[in-house]
Amino acid sequence: MPKKRSGGGLSATQQAAKFLGVSVLAGAVMAGIALPAAGALGLAAKGSVQGFDDIPANLKSPQLSQRTTILDGRGHQIATVYSRDRTVVDLKDISPYMQKAIVAIEDSRFYQHGAIDLKGVLRALNKNAQSGGVAQGASTLTQQLVKNYFIEEAGDDPTKVAQATQQTLGRKIRELKYAIQIEEKLGKKKILENYLNITFFGEQAYGVEAASQRYFSKHAKDLNLQQSALLAGIVQSPSRYDPVNDEAEATKRRNTVLQRMAEVGDISQQEADAAKEKPLGLHVSQPKNGCITATKGAGFFCKYVENVFLTDPVFGKTKEERAKLWNRGGLTIRTTLDPQAQASVQASLKEHVNKSDRVAAAATLVEPGTGKVLAMGQSKPYGYGKNETEYNFSVDRSMGGSNYGFPTGSTFKPFVAAAAIEGGKPATQEYSSPYQMPYPSPVQTCGSKQWLNTDNAKVENESESEKGPYAMKEAMAKSVNTYFVQLISDIGLCPVVKMTDALHVVQGDGEKLPQVPAIALGSKGISPLTMANAYATFAARGMYCTPIAIESITQKAGNEQKSLQVPKSTCSRAMSEKTADTVNTLLRGVVDSGTGQQAGLTDRESAGKTGTTDERKNAWFVGYTPNMAGAVWVGSARQNVKMVNITIGGVYRPLVYGGEVPGPIWKDAMSGALEGKPSESFNLVDIPDGNKDDNGGDGHDRGDGHGDNGGGFIGGIIGGLTGGGGTAGPTTGGTTGGTVPTPTISLPGNFIQGQTNGGTNGHGNGGTRG
Repeated sequence: MPKKRSGGGLSATQQAAKFLGVSVLAGAVMAGIALPAAGALGLAAKGSVQGFDDIPANLKSPQLSQRTTILDGRGHQIATVYSRDRTVVDLKDISPYMQKAIVAIEDSRFYQHGAIDLKGVLRALNKNAQSGGVAQGASTLTQQLVKNYFIEEAGDDPTKVAQATQQTLGRKIRELKYAIQIEEKLGKKKILENYLNITFFGEQAYGVEAASQRYFSKHAKDLNLQQSALLAGIVQSPSRYDPVNDEAEATKRRNTVLQRMAEVGDISQQEADAAKEKPLGLHVSQPKNGCITATKGAGFFCKYVENVFLTDPVFGKTKEERAKLWNRGGLTIRTTLDPQAQASVQASLKEHVNKSDRVAAAATLVEPGTGKVLAMGQSKPYGYGKNETEYNFSVDRSMGGSNYGFPTGSTFKPFVAAAAIEGGKPATQEYSSPYQMPYPSPVQTCGSKQWLNTDNAKVENESESEKGPYAMKEAMAKSVNTYFVQLISDIGLCPVVKMTDALHVVQGDGEKLPQVPAIALGSKGISPLTMANAYATFAARGMYCTPIAIESITQKAGNEQKSLQVPKSTCSRAMSEKTADTVNTLLRGVVDSGTGQQAGLTDRESAGKTGTTDERKNAWFVGYTPNMAGAVWVGSARQNVKMVNITIGGVYRPLVYGGEVPGPIWKDAMSGALEGKPSESFNLVDIPDGNKDDNGGDGHDRGDGHGDNGGGFIGGIIGGLTGGGGTAGPTTGGTTGGTVPTPTISLPGNFIQGQTNGGTNGHGNGGTRG
């Protein structure tokens, strides 16, 4: 039985014997001798250590994780993102002082020995035997490089990281074999270069270039003697020798490195002594990682780009493959973001809505005919602090947006008009359009079933003065609810669903729109990006193009850049040119003389539609020119703020309408985005005015919502929040003059996701006012 010390564990003699075994093993490996599965030294008993010859012959150098740089459409940097902050550089771009310092302190005989330093092993053996423990190791830089390869390949998997760093003989054998291969394959200079690029220097900095930037705000090639010594000293224990948090300990370690450099002849003792007297001279740069650092308010767009990457199969068949590629980094992603448009959007949002307001605003601009996302911004900045948010209100839930989008109000009406016109209805079509009426019933759906107004739900216009008959042109300009309810009843729900399918209009949770008449009045939640892109189809004369945010991607592989495949916009005809031209003519009338006059552009043709939902919880303006389209939403993400007697952007609003708050935001954003760009014209058609005399009306639009689950809007916006029960069943109310109409439907009190849904088959005004 081997003797043990009284305190437990092996005696100094036994520790020495064990370490000698490792030394002999190292010699055997050096000689290329294969170890059996069970050897005389007892190092592989019961198969616990893999035989040397059984280890795979080739160790592939991992592609080091690096920063990914996201650029706008003109090549300007938006943000940098990384899982590990690293910039790989050539040896010639690393200060000679740094090269000498790391060799002196980590492996001073680096240029004299092979993959394994037997002299160092024996020295460590003697030291450990004297101390009665394992106080000193004997790993060469090459062995440390192999170990770092294992760690890098493990990524963020804690189990794999533990396996890569475990103090076992099995791992040591693998490390030794691969170290021999690397010495033969790479040579000393490349090994040193790779080591300096892979090793961790603390403070989130991987590799010497990132470390140089972090601690001294300079490139690695410009490091002086004492700076190099400081960085070289950190490597042994980045937390212990962190100069940011423990300057005294870091200074002692730096001076140890300087002294060692003098001992091995890299510098004179006089140089070492002079450098020891100098302060650390830190000029620390804070880590700048992620979309929170994006410029010009492009944090939400940056995050959208990341989500596109992580969800699009073009970047990998599985979620894991895409995540691995993203985390590995080294990408340069050129996006579609137009810096002029982005700056204009942010300036407009800041002008009209304060980040501390009870409501938020989101705006998105796209390019018709290409699907390019040109700008994306919000009044509440991207972040996690007060009056900030990480939710991107412009996009669907799958891309980091709200759970269900936002009810669109009357901005949905152009889709109904497009479906009717595409199906042969003339733009001069008239309906009685009374002030108030029950929903027509039955209404044909795409299937054999018909929708029935079993609850006798009613819809009404904004004021009693709005009563028909109306033709489509005037009904669109004034946003007459009863007209569009009669229109959708006339043509049936199926043509509308087919049109919205062609325009890729879905709810914010990705689900298709339900077949209920209330969709004509925008009772369902949709994202601003979806709305902007659908309206861009009108501008492109009926051609729908899927949205894209990425123009190109290059990936750094060694000293070369390779291009990666990126998603392409797919364009398809959603409607005839004649239908699109007719809708453009109708929506131009909205900004010329209808509810959207405050949004109309003065220097070029524009068209659009206003929308404000029941209880004024959401206000919209969606509009376009022939070469740019955009959507602006204003409201509460949690749908718990009624925009009545409210101050927004420092301006008191007794009632909020789509034309009066989102409209000016859209106008200013578009004006700046289009400045200097060609002024193009629509292909308008002649739509005769109706025969009806103008009987007044107040120029605001009002809508009605009706549908399943307490007013047709299922669930909530932010998951897990509380709420009360919903209501079902019709109520009615009118408005005259400037009074607030009594809402005739309520979104369920449990609108916030995480609670049960409110009443089912609710009917009434889920309304749209412009």
